Amino acid sequence: MSAAKVFVARLSGCSVFDPAGDRVGKVRDVLVVYRRSDAPRVVGLIVEVPGRRRVFLSIGRVTSIGSGQIITTGLINLRRFEQRGGEVRVLAELVGRRVTLRDGGSGPSGAAATIEDVAIEEKGPGEWSVSQLFLRRPRTSPAPFGKGSTVFAQWADVVEDDSGDEAQSAEQLIAAYSELLPADLATTLLELPEERRLEVAQELSDDRLADALEEMPERDQVQILSELDDDRAADVLESMEPDDAADLIAQLSDARGETLLELMNPEEAEDVRFLLAYDADTAGGLMTTEPIIVSADATVAEGLALIRRHELAPAIGAAICVTLPPYEPPTGRYLGMVHFQRMLRYPPHERLGTILDQSIDPVTPETSAAEVSRRLASYDLVSLPVVDETGRLVGLVTIDDVLDYLLPSDWRNADSDDPLPRVRRRPLSTTRAVPTNSRRTDGRG
Repeated sequence: MSAAKVFVARLSGCSVFDPAGDRVGKVRDVLVVYRRSDAPRVVGLIVEVPGRRRVFLSIGRVTSIGSGQIITTGLINLRRFEQRGGEVRVLAELVGRRVTLRDGGSGPSGAAATIEDVAIEEKGPGEWSVSQLFLRRPRTSPAPFGKGSTVFAQWADVVEDDSGDEAQSAEQLIAAYSELLPADLATTLLELPEERRLEVAQELSDDRLADALEEMPERDQVQILSELDDDRAADVLESMEPDDAADLIAQLSDARGETLLELMNPEEAEDVRFLLAYDADTAGGLMTTEPIIVSADATVAEGLALIRRHELAPAIGAAICVTLPPYEPPTGRYLGMVHFQRMLRYPPHERLGTILDQSIDPVTPETSAAEVSRRLASYDLVSLPVVDETGRLVGLVTIDDVLDYLLPSDWRNADSDDPLPRVRRRPLSTTRAVPTNSRRTDGRG
């Protein structure tokens, strides 16, 4: 191996390659087991492979760790990872735990500290164990800024605090998740132990938690939201897309849903109430009330500037709706759409009203989800405008919401080789798979 000691926080997100140099996946955590007298032994890595599936990679199949990458023997069991009794995930469960220093350790006896990182070290070929802890002691100064002092300690120098009186710190774990995309963050949260998951959710920012909730199954959304106080829950709902917030509130009791709506910003709550009036299997139930809307006098340059916004979802930014005033749903009369590819073909000063695509008829809020999906597929579209009986634009149905409706409710948790209705799948990895009917092939006994 090219490195004798490595800190786990630095491994998170590192790419995993086979001997031929093909990328297999990326590291999400390190798995250890406790021993009676010695430091915990590393049994393997939790690796995310294409399809967002987490699999187990035995540490014995790792040939090199160094320079921000891991090299394997090329043999990986592609069965979805399931944590066994006695196994501990370092980032998800060990980092953030509170410990007490023993006599003769790296600090005063009885001093409390929090684990912020864990070093693992190679003891022999294919044998790794926890060698050192990076600890942070509580701040002793009353100053409002800054953190406590840090210290390195051996595993034998500390005693874990199992009192459970205080929640584990989630700061380090959240920092390790800062680069994850919303869908990956949602998957990671759902794989945490329930207590740890709720703790991390409490510490995430409103926007970050909202992004993750939008990618979760409804039952998990409800579980996390039920653990938040009403004010925090309302703030998170405000940060969600109106259609996602409406879907979530619809799963709550009438009393809780109304309480949260009352606490939300009135404008945000109005959009959600509007969407709640429609059945989930209609265009009204699927649409978002926040499409890009401009006047016919807006120019191509102005339109392109609007779709460049970083926070805009790609499906919404694929086209701009043109209406008469007012320009907030329900708008004035709907005039047509301008797709971004069409805008690229015209000079910046061209008025959008002159290049409208009026060939696609809008749908009404009562149009069935099946009909919406048929039109999207028939005309190779990523979105459809929704108008009321008077021709006013009330929203936009995007293909991602239609797919979310068509796929089974547990599609996020399905294995990548599980059949999904209406979706044609192709192999996602050429990595050689160890037969999945053998419990001994993953190196965990």
